[in-house]
Amino acid sequence: MLIRQAVPQDAAGIARVHVSSWRTTYPGIVSAAVLERFSVEHSQDYWLKTISEPGDHCFVLVAVEQQVGAVGFASAGPERSGNFPYQGELYAIYMLKAYQGRGVGRRLVSAVAQGLLDLGLSSMLVWVLKDNLFRAFYEALGGEQIGEQDITIGNQTLREVAYGWPDIHPLVTEG
Repeated sequence: MLIRQAVPQDAAGIARVHVSSWRTTYPGIVSAAVLERFSVEHSQDYWLKTISEPGDHCFVLVAVEQQVGAVGFASAGPERSGNFPYQGELYAIYMLKAYQGRGVGRRLVSAVAQGLLDLGLSSMLVWVLKDNLFRAFYEALGGEQIGEQDITIGNQTLREVAYGWPDIHPLVTEG
């Protein structure tokens, strides 16, 4: 398993992971109509642009299994809202269902933490849907619940929970 900076050629694999992860993680949380409309093609366009034009201090990492290709990814950068005293933000992290529970997520978070530290950002938060059972993953990594907000996905209003790490140095050793 290799975790590295994503390049434009990774967009298709990242999109495949993104769509597959949403469809296996969010049934019963996000409406079936939204999950059905969420396409690899649309996601690929988004990730190609995000990787090619990442913005100031933003980055995308990909977890690659030699025989499979992309099996997970994460994107991160500066905290976007300005409403919290955290410098960095884990914008997204997803992996194929077959690779969940195998340490890929921990390794991605560790690599994100190192990437943020390399940018001079020593704290981090992440937003997670409140009904997402994978919230326990962030709690196991020492994330503390620091806030909640509503988010609209399709025509649904869902609740998100923010987890924060005031010091991400210990996360680098988690991977």
